[in-house]
Amino acid sequence: MEFDKLVHQPTRLQIFAYLYRHGETAFPELVEALDVTEGNLSSHLGRMEDAGAVTVEKQFVDRKPQTTYELTDEGQSKFEEHIDTLETLIDGLAGDTDEAGGQ
Repeated sequence: MEFDKLVHQPTRLQIFAYLYRHGETAFPELVEALDVTEGNLSSHLGRMEDAGAVTVEKQFVDRKPQTTYELTDEGQSKFEEHIDTLETLIDGLAGDTDEAGGQ
């Protein structure tokens, strides 16, 4: 069983989970919600964008630049696959506990 390193990295996992739940999100909201620095968040989002996991939209709102991020279909699939892998791992651990308790 292998974890996708793009998703499994702790900060990126938080980003994936937040975007999966909330959909399109502005950069400042992500900084605040995830309690990360702008530079750190920007670096992780860039890596996710390069991998095709997020889309980036830049626009002006009330004459101010606004950048929003959203998971792509591929990004959603990667996150769901990661959750499936974690659930399989947990189920396997629960099975080991059941077997050990039955001895």
